[in-house]
Order: sequence, then structure tokens, then C-alpha cells
Amino acid sequence: VSFADLVKIFAFNSIHIGRWVTTAEQQLAANLFFDAFCDLQQLLQVPSQVISLNGSLALTFGIGGQPGVCAHYQPQGRILALAKNAGGGSLAHEWFHAFDHYIAGKMFGDIVTRNQFSSRCWLQHKTIIPHYFNSLLDNAYKKLFLSADGKGSSDFFNHCRSLDAAQNRLYLAMPEEMAARAFEKVLQRQNLKNSFLVSGTLKSKAAELGVYPDDTLCSEVGALWLEYFRLLGQGLRYKANGK
Repeated sequence: VSFADLVKIFAFNSIHIGRWVTTAEQQLAANLFFDAFCDLQQLLQVPSQVISLNGSLALTFGIGGQPGVCAHYQPQGRILALAKNAGGGSLAHEWFHAFDHYIAGKMFGDIVTRNQFSSRCWLQHKTIIPHYFNSLLDNAYKKLFLSADGKGSSDFFNHCRSLDAAQNRLYLAMPEEMAARAFEKVLQRQNLKNSFLVSGTLKSKAAELGVYPDDTLCSEVGALWLEYFRLLGQGLRYKANGK
């Protein structure tokens, strides 16, 4: 496959390749990303257009980026940027950032500014548009961020804050980062495995530090997210069939 095939099959908005990327590098990367996106589609049980977030998501490969970073998401322009020379494993994390950004307007309406994430909007107590799909996301965020009685922060939130405090920074406890790491682990715990899509959430130094939610929380949040995407896929296929 080629990157052009990725655009055609998943309906990505556009793709731009860096000038220093060789033909061989393009081919290898295209194969890896194609397999990863296909596996993501199968894991979520959704039509291909969901992977490109209804054609809104653009791709770049080998343009800019930071050393050692496989992929990152740019809200401005809705760009999933893929690095040229870096190992895989972070694609699921960055894709969830893109979804988190895309769905903010669907979940909260016009009160959301252009570059806001739904996870952060939720913590800011913005009014949620009533819809069953939004209620699934709402319940997932409640479990991820709040204690069982809903009156305080979750153990996971508190742990991420303590890790950040030890490094004198704010990163791991950012709501969009917590949500993306939880999504990563949800996917890696499924039967279908793809180490280019996600890796390191079960056995790694980061996992040992507790930057990912524990198995119980992961199961609870994952059940809501997977139900969300499964029902979304059903609805879109039903609509596509003209029913």
C-alpha cells in the first residue's frame, strides 16, 4: 500500500510527505500505518471514515517533529504528524487526542473553542449536549477523573499529580493526556495486538511508575469507550445502508 491508499481508503483530509523521506521509507511506513489503522478500525468496530474522523483528520510524515517522538497531534489544522525515524507504539495515543479534539464540539456544542479537548471541557464543567453517546463519554470521564462518590479526584488522577509534582511539571495529570493513556491501555488489553499501534502500557518503565490506569479502572472505562464506538459503528453502517 501507499500513503495515497491510506487517504483513499480512510478518507483522510490530506497527507504531506517530508522532502527527505526516501521511497523505501515511505513504503515501509505506509505498510505499518495501514496495518495499524486497519487494526484500530477492527478493535473499535467502526467504518473506515471514523478513523479519519469523518474526513477531518490530515496526516503528515517526516515533516518537523521532535527526536524520538513517533507521532504527535496538532489541534490547529487537525494534523496527525508522523515522524520519519522513530519506533512505533504511540499511534493509538495520538489518534485518541484527535478524537478527543474532534468530539468536543459534538459533546459540548458551540461553547467549545477551536483547540479544546472534550476531556478538558468535561473537567471545566461545561454543559453536555443530551445524547446517549455523550452519556457514555460522560460516564467514562467520571470514572477516569473522579472518586467513586464523585466528590473528589480519582486515585489515578492523584497519582498522576504526584508524579508531575516530583518532576515539577504539569503533563501526566493533564486530562487529555490521562484519557489518551487510558485509551492506549484499553486497546493493548484486547486480543488483537499491533505493537505499532500501541505498546508499553503493560510492561515498561512508564507502566511500572503507574502512568496508566490500573486494570480495574481500565476495564470500566474501556467498557464504556468500546460500547460507544461499537454503537457508533452500528449506527453509521445502518445509515449507509439507507435504513
